[in-house]
Order: sequence, then C-alpha cells, then structure tokens
Amino acid sequence: MPVSPDYRPEPRFADLGDEYGDTVGAADFPQAILRFRNDRAAATVGLETLTDEEWTAHFGRFTPLPGQPAPIAMRYHGHQFRTYNPDLGDGRGFLAAQLRETSDAQAVNDRIASDSAPRGRLLDLGSKGSGRTPWSRTADGRLTLKGGVREVLAAEMLELQGVPTSRAFSLIETGEELERGDEPSPTRSAVMVRLSHSHIRFGTFQRAAYFGRADMIEALVEHARSLYHPEVARGDVPGFLRAVVDASARLTARWVAAGFVHGVLNTDNLNVTGESFDYGPWRFLPYYEPGFTAAYFDQTGLYAFARQPEAVFWALTQLGGALKLATDAEPLTEALNSFGPAYIRELRAAFLNRLGVKSLGEAADQRLLDTTLALLRETGEAARWEPLFHDWFGGFASSARALAGPRAKLWQGKAFDNFRYALFEHEPDRPERLESPVFARPEPEEMLIDEVETIWAAIAEGDDWTPFHDKVGRVRRAGAARL
Repeated sequence: MPVSPDYRPEPRFADLGDEYGDTVGAADFPQAILRFRNDRAAATVGLETLTDEEWTAHFGRFTPLPGQPAPIAMRYHGHQFRTYNPDLGDGRGFLAAQLRETSDAQAVNDRIASDSAPRGRLLDLGSKGSGRTPWSRTADGRLTLKGGVREVLAAEMLELQGVPTSRAFSLIETGEELERGDEPSPTRSAVMVRLSHSHIRFGTFQRAAYFGRADMIEALVEHARSLYHPEVARGDVPGFLRAVVDASARLTARWVAAGFVHGVLNTDNLNVTGESFDYGPWRFLPYYEPGFTAAYFDQTGLYAFARQPEAVFWALTQLGGALKLATDAEPLTEALNSFGPAYIRELRAAFLNRLGVKSLGEAADQRLLDTTLALLRETGEAARWEPLFHDWFGGFASSARALAGPRAKLWQGKAFDNFRYALFEHEPDRPERLESPVFARPEPEEMLIDEVETIWAAIAEGDDWTPFHDKVGRVRRAGAARL
C-alpha cells in the first residue's frame, strides 16, 4: 500500500491560476540516500505507510504523490533587509503537494498552531534544494547537507518549545559536491521536504501589488481566507489582515519565549498562517542578550533577538500596504495597530506555557513575565536561557528539585525573590508532567550552536549519523514530557 486510507490529497494552490506559479520539475540527482524521514509527521497526513523506496521516489526523485499535479514554483516578491526585491520566487524549491491533515491526527502542530486548532487543516509539502527554477537567477538551486541537518534540528527544537513551526519531513542526500563561499567547499548536497500549513507569503501579496493588480490581491485574500482563516467573512479584507496580525503576534511571542532568533525575517519568509519556516542562519540564545543576532551578515542587528517584534510588525505593514489595493486604508491601519496588544497578550501566554503554570489574570501574568525577564537578565551567562525554564517548570512543584540542582546558588537575591513570588502565585498546570524522567535530569535539552556544529562534524568527518538521530530522539522525549 503506497499511502494509507487517511491520505487525502487536495491540491488547491492551482485554483489561483497560472499567474501565481510555474510548473517545474526536480533536478536529476546522482544519488538519493535517505537520511531522515519524519514518520510522526507522516502519520498526520497518511504517508507513514510508504516504504523507504517509495519515500525516496516521492521526496528525492519527486514522483508525484497520488492525486497531486506537477510541482509548482511559487511567484512572490519581498523586502530583504528592508530593500524591495522584485526578482524573487521559489529559486530552489517548489510546492510538491497539498493534502489534508488526518481527521483524528494528534499532531503536535495542532497544539502549537492554536490551542483550539481544527482537525483536518490543509498542509503543504514544500521542497528545498530540489533544483533550478525560473526564479533561481544565478544560483544552483541546491541545498547543502549541513543546511538540511540544521533545518531538521531547528524545527524539532521549536516544536518542543511550543512554537508554531513547519516540520522537517524528509532529508535525502543527493551525491553532488557544492561550492559555497561561507563554509568549507566542496560540501555535500541534499534535498529537503518540509510539512507546513501554508507557503503563501507576505511577498506573494506584494508581488500582486507591485503590478497594480487589485484583482490578484482580491483572489489571494479569498483563497487564503477560505483555506486558512475561515472565521473571517468573505470579502472582509481588514478582517483577514487582523487574523494574520494575530497569528504573527503569537508566532513572535513564542519565538521570544523560546529564546529563538530566526535570523532572516524578510517578507518572503513570513506567511499568512503565522507559522515559522525556512530556517537558515538561526540560533537559540545561550543566555539573555537582546542584541544577539543569528546571521553573520546582519551587521546592523536588524533581526536581533529583541528586535524581532519590530521586524514582524514592519513586515505586516508591508502586507497592509499591498492590501490597500482591495480596501480602504483606515480599517487596515486599525488591524495593524492591534499587533502590539496582541503580542503582549501572547507573550504572557507563551511564558506561562514555558513555565508550566496556569493563568491567574492579566496583572498576575504580567508580573510573572516581567520578573522572569528580570531574572534572566540578572543571571545572564551563569544560568543561561533554557535552564531557568527547566528548573522551574511547574512552579512551586519544582522548588525542591530546582533548589537542589546545579544552579541552586543562582536562585537567590532580590530578582529571584520577585520571580519566585510571582511564580508561586500561579498553580502548576498538570504537575503530573514532572514525573517524567526528563525532569530528573540536571540539565535541559538545548540546541546551542556548539552542539549543532559537533553533530555536523560527526557527519562531515566520519559519516556518523548517530549523534544526529540521538539528538532528535532526546528532543522528542523532552517535548513529550511537556505535552
């Protein structure tokens, strides 16, 4: 059986017509060596029954899945570091398939996309490194194996931390030697597939606006509204923007609570569902540092850790500007102005989630947020970012564990007293979770750059994938403990 009975193909992007994308084919790779298959994600779309040979055919050679058309390289524009670029589009990837999430799937993304997310969402399978397209310009359309490994690790860690994220679905080594200026070359090549809620970007709308096509804007709004924000009434363009603003505020707050820096928050890297995707020069904070950047080329700190809310809001204003072709400016401005309050509300919720405690109301929740940030700021390098959330997960219920752990000497002083008072106001949320062996460990699961480089070194130097798979397993167990 190539696919399970739960597999439900629904290719909807082609409904928009041929002005939004180009039919393409994948490169003919010399090899197809399966390195990672995400059967947990595959089970949510009815593809876990594929054999490795079938998997490689569909996600390494890109034989279309049943009921799916040929791949489509999507067209879009975007601001890159706030400079408009009309020469973008899918240059090394394409939309490979669209399918419905299984109706009874207990997908982790249901929880992190929305606490009340409906079952049966429309999902995309999108490639990265699948070869040249009409939008490749001078690039080779390929992905380095290291880039694919890093993307798998980023997505797995973000899923653990409750961030709305695409899931790395497949990673296949392709047997080519690639030249890159920012890493030792030649380097190994790969093709990756991600499972994402949508690949319709802010830049998709910007492209239509660039050509002055109100009809294309209206078609895009209706397409995205009906598929991803059906609670918005047909024709309500400001309502659609408000839904995207809310989803983006939630995503940004979850990044911050995770101590995550995306690195490249261009308008072609933000989508209408508020789901994080396309992980290039990402980093997790080792400790509280507002100016921490992920990309070596972000020399001005435009996308630094603490500037991510500003960056996302700026990108939303560009989306709002594109939507002016389809409606009046004033209600769009009102929708954009809701970002600040939504972000603060979502940030409180994100920190409650990370600390494993229940809400006690706006004032108490804000006090906990403020005192947590103050403690992270004061302890700095000594405590790091992630260990605070590990030690104090569950609030009062973790007191004995935290005060007997390796950071016991840090948990004292005025900043800690303020944090502890605010934390202990809140009841633990499902304290039985603390019975997991994960919380018996003195250290949390982290994803800092030194460990990532060590994992890659084992692959690069000895083709040893054990540290990579071990890390994925540990991250998944840590995530399961928090569910």
